[in-house]
Amino acid sequence: MDTTVRVLELRSVAGTGGGPDKTILAAARMAAPSIHVTVCYMRNLVDPLFPIGDLAKAQGLDYVEINERHSLDPAVWPALRRLVRERSIDIVHAHEYKTDLLAWLLAKVEPVIPFATVHGWTGHTRRERAVYYPVDKRVLAKFPRLAAVSGEIKRTLIRAGAAEQNVDVVLNAIDPAHFHRDPAAVPAARARFGVGPSDIVLGSVGRLEPQKRFDLLIDAFRELLKLRPHLKLLIAGEGSVRGALERQIEESGISGACRLLGHTPDVSGFHHALDVFVQSSDYEGTPNVVLEAMALETPVVATDVGGTGEIALQGQHAILLPPGSAPALASAIEAVLSNPARARDRVIAARQRVEGELSFERRVRRIEGIYRDLAGIKPSKSVSALHSRNGPDGSPRQR
Repeated sequence: MDTTVRVLELRSVAGTGGGPDKTILAAARMAAPSIHVTVCYMRNLVDPLFPIGDLAKAQGLDYVEINERHSLDPAVWPALRRLVRERSIDIVHAHEYKTDLLAWLLAKVEPVIPFATVHGWTGHTRRERAVYYPVDKRVLAKFPRLAAVSGEIKRTLIRAGAAEQNVDVVLNAIDPAHFHRDPAAVPAARARFGVGPSDIVLGSVGRLEPQKRFDLLIDAFRELLKLRPHLKLLIAGEGSVRGALERQIEESGISGACRLLGHTPDVSGFHHALDVFVQSSDYEGTPNVVLEAMALETPVVATDVGGTGEIALQGQHAILLPPGSAPALASAIEAVLSNPARARDRVIAARQRVEGELSFERRVRRIEGIYRDLAGIKPSKSVSALHSRNGPDGSPRQR
């Protein structure tokens, strides 16, 4: 009997993607032999960036791309149904409001089970907040099982009507073997970004979008620069507010000390140039960028939003502060710089945390356990036996 669970990781994203995309590709790469993962991305043909397909293929993943002429292209639907049938998919694993809806609809017409990892609702457009996100929460409440990346997201889902027992909190995690610091790599990394041995380098990573509040980080940096003239700020990422941030940097007179680097795929190399990592967001799901900093042993200052405080505990692994205040951000950064011994203690504890509780291996096996539960697989001493297929309402489905 074939006991393989066939999972379709379904995702729609523009540009270079973000934390969820790193999670999807890494989980597919580390999947157990009994879990076959097909990664499917819907790609808008007018998107000039989109490196995800190349990344997936370089890792040897079973990767499929469905091209769409626009975000509501009806041709996507028959292509998805065809893919589900050709791959004999058991579970459609969605990751954002568009694929959440598609997974739910697929379960109505194909013998598949919908499942979603809920990363949060961090978009900022009026349409997202007034239409897409409220609808998404109602759709997710109908799913038989959900993985929320933070306790805050779980509470939101329950308020939207999801049954508490159907929502698992599965924090984001990281592969500590892939993200590790090599002291010998520091000089070359700093030289690559144009910073000298005596410079103190603050850094941040993220999409250049309003909710990330890089404007506050730049304001905080400008004030700190008055006290510490050797300070530098590097911000990696692309997005819609790049022009506004460039103007802010120019008007603040700090162009020589503050740089927007654009998309920077070598996260490890970037962190090797940093002395402090800063997250300044107004809201987050559970930020992979903080996990990366923890794994790469970069001291962390972060706003205590979303699941940030669940992965990095205040005072133990990072300095956390409420969002929205440039002076508070500057004060927290100064606290790290003025007490390097205490910062080093937090760095050591953070690295230990990602090697244990927040290791990606542990997270992958947790999600795979949910897959098996959904597919009706019961653990045994050897190979789990597939003995039933359950539909979204819990009743058996016929294949």
